[in-house]
Amino acid sequence: MTPDLKNLELFLRVVRLGAIGKAGAEFGLSSTNASQRIQMLERDLGVKLFHRSTRVVTLTPDGEILRDYAERILNDVEDLRTVLSQDPAQARGLLRVTASATFAETHIIPFIPDFHRAHPQVQIDLNLTDQVLDIVALGFDLAFRIGELAPSSLLAQKVDDNPMTLVAHPDYLAAHGVPQVPQDLTDHLCLALGEARSWRLLGPDGQEHRVPVNAPLRSNFGAAIGAWVAAGMGIGMASLWKAGPGLKAGSIVRVLPDYTCLPKMDIWAVRPPGRLMPARVKLFLEFLGARIRATNEELYGSGLRDAGSR
Repeated sequence: MTPDLKNLELFLRVVRLGAIGKAGAEFGLSSTNASQRIQMLERDLGVKLFHRSTRVVTLTPDGEILRDYAERILNDVEDLRTVLSQDPAQARGLLRVTASATFAETHIIPFIPDFHRAHPQVQIDLNLTDQVLDIVALGFDLAFRIGELAPSSLLAQKVDDNPMTLVAHPDYLAAHGVPQVPQDLTDHLCLALGEARSWRLLGPDGQEHRVPVNAPLRSNFGAAIGAWVAAGMGIGMASLWKAGPGLKAGSIVRVLPDYTCLPKMDIWAVRPPGRLMPARVKLFLEFLGARIRATNEELYGSGLRDAGSR
């Protein structure tokens, strides 16, 4: 039997409050009626949802499974109501977003308060990790990713360019010399992101250069590369949005500025497959996309953007 949506809503309130009576009161139900509705839900599903004591209720393993499904079901129903009402400004529900911590620090976290003030009925769960998560299996609505996307069934939308450039501290270049052509990099200390053993650069003449890198320091965390560059440890590759403040301040400088780093590392928003984009996702993506582009312009300006995108 299909569970009643009202009973699912009551179930989630019981989960959050830890008490059937308190949850029932929010729905105008007595403790007895609220308990009867939970029992009805258990009969409909054929499982026990709560361990009950005189003071508190806790979820059974089946109850934990239902909690995740109930949140998705009720969010989907709310999305359908929003689409049919043609009033996306009334978006509500839980919005689950994932992104890398370094990117989110400057491009997502600062803008969440303004979005939430504009859409207080949308709850946001922001998960920050440098791992590429399975957003379908983990129930995320939206992910922000940087770089080349692997083939998948996910729906992808480009948010902005993400020019990459080589950078170094002026003291490092004063001590080791300034590379004039890509091949000069083989004589320098290069700070590698991940497992990269060579760097690809596109010259102003359109010729691609693949240069082996001597990388005494490596990390899978972009912020570590930035810190090592700032400490004068070598030459690193960075997104212009990350390097922008240092370049403007003169604490770091570009290396081989006439060359473009490959592959292109655009900023993407990806979401699970499906034709219907929930209103809360659409509003958040439009809101955040505009601010990401404005932030990039402020960080490194159109001149640097153009130079890094040749």
